[in-house]
Amino acid sequence: MLNRREALLAGLATSLLGTEARAARQDGTWPAYPAEEIDLWPGTPPGAPAALPVEQVIETGTEERHGRMVKGIARPRMKVFRPSRPNGAALLVTPGGGYSVIMIDVEGYQIGPWLAERGWTVFVLYYRLPGEGWSNRADVPLADAQRAMRLIRSRAAVYGFDPEKVGAMGFSAGGHVCGDLATRYDVKVYDPIDAADRLSARPAIAAPIYAVQSMHAPLAHGGSRDMLLGQNPTPETQRARSPAHNVSAGTPPVFMAHAEDDTVVSVENSIEMRAALKAAGVQVETHLFTSGQHGLGLPGPAGEPARHWKDMFVTWAKAQGLG
Repeated sequence: MLNRREALLAGLATSLLGTEARAARQDGTWPAYPAEEIDLWPGTPPGAPAALPVEQVIETGTEERHGRMVKGIARPRMKVFRPSRPNGAALLVTPGGGYSVIMIDVEGYQIGPWLAERGWTVFVLYYRLPGEGWSNRADVPLADAQRAMRLIRSRAAVYGFDPEKVGAMGFSAGGHVCGDLATRYDVKVYDPIDAADRLSARPAIAAPIYAVQSMHAPLAHGGSRDMLLGQNPTPETQRARSPAHNVSAGTPPVFMAHAEDDTVVSVENSIEMRAALKAAGVQVETHLFTSGQHGLGLPGPAGEPARHWKDMFVTWAKAQGLG
């Protein structure tokens, strides 16, 4: 049985499947689960509850056009999309879902093959959901993202990309994971376990797309904040997990895209983040679209030019030396 928030997400996923999915795959099929995957942690992940969550896949689409949401992730991992012609760059992708589920198709398996066709080696992250009993819940997604970045770099020679050319992209709440990684990549949120943890977790570029950013009202997406921080977080806790408050000169160049008519995550999240990046002297490319809603994939005039954000990202990334 879906709770109210998951039901709303399912409705959003279904609406997006009828729009961006058509642009992603014209042959009537949908990307299957990639066979190749990389576990993040040897054995049980750190901070595990006594009873591990049980993974569930919730289908909101059809057999031809999946709309899968995942919850209960006890084995965080990355699914790998390999390009036929590698361009020397890699990207960690973190789907959204309000920190209560992961929208693995709409914001993972859709963008993965699209980028791979353009030469990127793509790693779609199944990160742990903070409200499922893990200790230090507010830093569990960041721990998985840091670990993922380090593992990706440790396998650069295997996959044929430059370890210095590894970026991060995230959507909605997954955009918060991306922004948190870009601003707190060197904060210790887990104990090192192997040689990979000696590598940097700093992405070369970051692309938080229609991203949750602020944990403060009125900008905060309430559901994401409650799942990440729990009920009634202190102002200090909210500030510490709001990427705009953690921007520094070491934050990598950032690409952002957001629609002004987004009624799920306010565009002011991206505007506040842009101001912080500019103040710190960090390069930032910002595309704010008149329409596009939450997903930037509407067909027809209402979706123009927002649905072309992916091409804008690729062009920008090339200018940054990636792709």
